[in-house]
Amino acid sequence: MKLIWMVVVLFGLGVGAMADTRVTQALNDYRASQGRAPVTYSATLEAAAEAHATDMAARGFFDHRGSDGSTVGTRVRQQGYGWCFVAENIAQGQASLADVMQAWAESRGHRRNMLSRQAQEFALVEAPGRLWVMVLAAPGC
Repeated sequence: MKLIWMVVVLFGLGVGAMADTRVTQALNDYRASQGRAPVTYSATLEAAAEAHATDMAARGFFDHRGSDGSTVGTRVRQQGYGWCFVAENIAQGQASLADVMQAWAESRGHRRNMLSRQAQEFALVEAPGRLWVMVLAAPGC
């Protein structure tokens, strides 16, 4: 089944944060269609996602592990977010939010992250070179 995602127009240069309510609505509509609770947008998770996206763009690599060896859990903690659940989706090359969300929805591991029952908050950024980073987490439990 082909998923339909809302298209969000991004403005500006550099790393684009996806704090727009339409992005949250699109993810939550997908979660609801699969019987999952909604998530809220987190500025703290956005900072962690942006740090990783910027690192990958600046150093020309694509990996869940940062250039300093960091993991998503480490990057989230460095932003002051004490988590009990954390997951990360990365993608490269998709031309739009709709495209990246569709690609993640069609990938078992990425879909599992987006639909995790543990996830309570999320953030999504796009960096130059069409690098996309989504972080999903639950605070402190």
